[in-house]
Amino acid sequence: MSWMLRSLSARFSRNRQPQQKNQTQDASFDTKKFVQCKVLLLDGAHLNIVVSRNAIGSELYEEVFYSLDLEERDYFGLQYTDQFNVQHWLDPCKKVAKQVAIGPPFTLRFRVKFFTSEPSSNLKEELTRYQFFLQIKHDIASGRLQCPHPLGIELAAFALQSELGDYNPEVHTALFISEFRFHPEQDEKMEIEILDKYKACRGQTPAQAELNYLNKARWIEMYGVDMHIVEGKDGNTYRLGLTPQGMLVFDGPQKIGLFLWEKLQKLDFKNKKITLVVEEDADQSNNGQIQLHTFVFHLTSEKAAKHFWKCAIEQHAFFRLKSRPVQPNRKMQFFRLGSTFKYRGRTEYETIHKEGARLSRRQSCSFERRPSQRYGPRQSHVTNAQLRDAKRAEIRQQILEQQRVNEQQRAHAQSDPLPPLPPISNLPVPSSPNLKKPLNNNNNPFIGDTSIPSSSTSSSPSHVTKITVGTIGGGVESTSPSTSSYIPRPVVSGSSSFSHPPPLPAHQSSSKIPRMSSASEARKNSQPPQPAVRMQHNFEDSRKFSQNGCAPPSRIVPPMQHQRRIVTDF
Repeated sequence: MSWMLRSLSARFSRNRQPQQKNQTQDASFDTKKFVQCKVLLLDGAHLNIVVSRNAIGSELYEEVFYSLDLEERDYFGLQYTDQFNVQHWLDPCKKVAKQVAIGPPFTLRFRVKFFTSEPSSNLKEELTRYQFFLQIKHDIASGRLQCPHPLGIELAAFALQSELGDYNPEVHTALFISEFRFHPEQDEKMEIEILDKYKACRGQTPAQAELNYLNKARWIEMYGVDMHIVEGKDGNTYRLGLTPQGMLVFDGPQKIGLFLWEKLQKLDFKNKKITLVVEEDADQSNNGQIQLHTFVFHLTSEKAAKHFWKCAIEQHAFFRLKSRPVQPNRKMQFFRLGSTFKYRGRTEYETIHKEGARLSRRQSCSFERRPSQRYGPRQSHVTNAQLRDAKRAEIRQQILEQQRVNEQQRAHAQSDPLPPLPPISNLPVPSSPNLKKPLNNNNNPFIGDTSIPSSSTSSSPSHVTKITVGTIGGGVESTSPSTSSYIPRPVVSGSSSFSHPPPLPAHQSSSKIPRMSSASEARKNSQPPQPAVRMQHNFEDSRKFSQNGCAPPSRIVPPMQHQRRIVTDF
């Protein structure tokens, strides 16, 4: 009897535990009826959304757009990764549980699906531009979008202005900038250049900085290119990039071709193979006939081939069509072979022209910008900052020491002043016994014409200079008038400029310079050294030469066979 009671109690306990577990799960949601989806946003946050297990993709899209308060929705999409590491866009017409294989919870990433070529004019709302800004910044930092080094510096400066505001020299240093990640090749030198560019962005609001960021980023060569890796018939690896204009073909880093959407006649896939039929324009080389060229590429798996085909269909429909394609009748497609995938969203033309009027009437939405992820500061900036602080402290100490020395010298000078210097009296002017008045112009032998003005007419003795010429070792200086010449000083005007006499006339000037012989050279008809004698000519000689039409003879300088001394007395 006892064993029967124990068995019944054990059975009762086993039936009771699952009921308690179901009650706790029903308090949140029922896993048999609902599934949880984790959506990773572009600003680093995530959304936990619970939808029905039979919910289709459009219901999840609606929940995400409602949480973000986003109206321009056709530019964005939800991306997930399958078990083959192939990325797919969530189809809004299929069930979420059947598309996402990994989960629950199902992890999806909110991303920009179509990159517009004119973000400043096509994107109407600030929130939409902010999401584009976050997407491009993440692609550049991760290396998915290759950005040149100079342009990466400018974009990083706009990103800092959007997040931090105006530059503050006390906070925003190179050490602080190193905590952000903007470029895969970011180094110490680049961070200093980013800081210099960031200083020039003062005064821009976050919305203006983000708009400037988008206008700069749209000129990147790979902007908006959805890249896929394929293999050609020759076995080489190529890359096919989907753009609004068409399909780019890359052989490594080099672009080798472009297939425009209007020239693409057929795009099909089968298993791992992608087939492209491209139309060639009619010209003289092909005799005026349109030729078709077929290109075949292979992908890694069938899932990858179908994903590439879907992306190409959506890119062509969104950027090339003016209206969404007509939905076919399901009854007509019952016996159809192949994929029934069609782009079911609005095109870019509809988003800009038809939805623009509705968005203009909408009140401006308010949202919060989340700070970006931070990393540890660069150690080299820490070391350089310490060295700079030590150098500044040393210079500051030297300045203080110099100031202290100057104060000590000033205090010592005040305590023991020097005796004042005696006043300087007027020094006596040495007088010369040979100082004479200047000669008149008529008796001056140095002036050949009386019509030339001379400064010797001044009566002031302060303008007279005495020049005594004599031979060294020739005995006592001669004080006779025949051995001395008195030349008047040039008169200095009040404007500190000398007045020189005018040049002689052409008939009175002589270009011949008398030849000066040295003491060692023998000279014919030489005479013993004599003191300089002033040549005198009277009025009659001057008159005689003037009657003949010749200029009076110039002053003849005797040859100097010995060194002479010139003594000037003032």
